[in-house]
Amino acid sequence: MVRAFILRGFGVGAIGGVLAFVFAKIFAEPRIQQAIDYESGRDAAAAILDKAAGLAPEPEGMDLFSRTIQGNLGIGVGMIAFGFALGGLYAVGYVLAYGRTGALKPRNLAVLLALGGFLVLYLVPFVKYPANPPSIGHPDTIGSRGSLYVLMVVLSFSFSLAALWLGRKLKPRFGNWNATLLAALAFVVVMAAAMLVLPSFGHLQSNLDHYGDFATETPQPLRDAKGAIVYPGFPADLLYGFRLYSMAAQAILWTAIGLCFAPLAERVIARHSRQPVAMLD
Repeated sequence: MVRAFILRGFGVGAIGGVLAFVFAKIFAEPRIQQAIDYESGRDAAAAILDKAAGLAPEPEGMDLFSRTIQGNLGIGVGMIAFGFALGGLYAVGYVLAYGRTGALKPRNLAVLLALGGFLVLYLVPFVKYPANPPSIGHPDTIGSRGSLYVLMVVLSFSFSLAALWLGRKLKPRFGNWNATLLAALAFVVVMAAAMLVLPSFGHLQSNLDHYGDFATETPQPLRDAKGAIVYPGFPADLLYGFRLYSMAAQAILWTAIGLCFAPLAERVIARHSRQPVAMLD
């Protein structure tokens, strides 16, 4: 029975990955191209300033894959593979949760689990460390940014488990509804405190004086020696649009997993309901 759940989880995860890729290809990919065009224009302007100042130009790196491959095959394979793996983990979570949620129906559990996964594993970390288009942000901070994001995911997941434990402990005294609200409030308070303590990307970059115009999360206007702007800062509306569509793609992925898995899980449970086999056997 566990194998049946996990196989179906892989399947619905792949479906979610395909849907998320189609959405990202239509809406997010143009924003990524605009960000790359911005970087190219900024680099060209910076090269002109360096040449006027008598500085040697920095050697350009070589891309292993063209933008066509990156924007089609690369992002497609990446999102489908991510959805496939995520679907398997989701199925494992469903197996562990089933039978421990009282009278909650299999379909409802599937949908609520997907909603919880989206909130805990993506949306909460996204609030603190939202996604940036490729090429935005100084490359020397990639490691720090990635580590902080992973730490935020781990904290969000760990505190969500603590909140579930707290809700179960408070249920006999306050009832199911009030215990759930109190546990959710505790989760929000603890995560808000963690967000205040953890550094921001801009703070990380501002500590590196040699970054110059990258002292904030996104590039600021490029200025010449007299202080005149020779190239504008990164467009705020482009950054907002990319982040919005990135969040929407994740929402589509999690929604597809929850809605597709719900009827499949119900059928698996109904098929095995007459067999005296434990859920985890």
